[in-house]
Amino acid sequence: MYRFLWILLISSLCFSQTAKEKAVSFIAEKEFKNAQNEILTFLKAHPDDKEAIELLGDTYGHQKRWDDAIEQYEKLKDNEPNNANYQYKYGGALGMKALSVSKLKALGIIGDVKRAFLKAAKLDPKHIDTRWALVELYVSLPGIVGGSNSKALKYANELQNLSKVDGYLAKGYVYEYDDEPELAEKYYKLAIKVGGSVTCYEKLTEFYEGQDQPEKAIRNLEEAQKKLQRNAMHYQIGKVCADYNIQLDKGEMCLKTYLSNHSAKDGVPKAWAYYRLAQIYKHKKNKKEALKWINKAIAGLPKIDVFKEEKTSISKL
Repeated sequence: MYRFLWILLISSLCFSQTAKEKAVSFIAEKEFKNAQNEILTFLKAHPDDKEAIELLGDTYGHQKRWDDAIEQYEKLKDNEPNNANYQYKYGGALGMKALSVSKLKALGIIGDVKRAFLKAAKLDPKHIDTRWALVELYVSLPGIVGGSNSKALKYANELQNLSKVDGYLAKGYVYEYDDEPELAEKYYKLAIKVGGSVTCYEKLTEFYEGQDQPEKAIRNLEEAQKKLQRNAMHYQIGKVCADYNIQLDKGEMCLKTYLSNHSAKDGVPKAWAYYRLAQIYKHKKNKKEALKWINKAIAGLPKIDVFKEEKTSISKL
């Protein structure tokens, strides 16, 4: 009898771990419904398993089912009010819900979002994600409901003490929204100098595009490609050239290089490179080549409306 009970216990533990591991694997593969079903089945037998409840909240969040995600994270933070990560996830789900409802309804949610993030920050002085959330929150909120660039900078400074790269990126973000482009550029460049990651280069590129400075964006992308050797940078250079109708020969060459070296890890489907090539040939007034490439884009992703709109535009040349 004891042997049977021991085997049963071991089997249950193995099943528990396997179920959660499967859910994590499904989430990594973006199979969120399968992850949800796996965890729901597991929770029927283990309703108080905190790790599983958190995973269920995560699966709902990935599906943008914010009320369901909030319900799961609320259980966790109510049971463990001093757990910073639970407070952070609860606040994050509330914040995403606020973005999905009317402005009037959002006003009734923002206070809870702020309280959750502030508590998480207080509970864990090293919680980077919470400080990023507070930076974004204080920047995006109007002053009348608690927005404050000075408070955003306070948490950007805290980030800098924890991670120079995050701090510089956060300051760049704050100054960009505060319409101080020189300071924004300075901190984005410092982030590249210290970190040099794809994200650092992307943020500076996006900033330059937002400032309508495509030449600087292209130079930044070329520097990133030279340093990081990422094929995806070829697409980004071609995209800027196509969007701004500049350096068209360079854009054409980069897009064709992207296509010849394309793999799934590059992220952007080939159809979008075809679309950018069609734009470039349209700028060059080469209707035949433009139509060739836009037809390839439509064949690759037939449901993308912007491709069809571009074909109509090209047809009028």
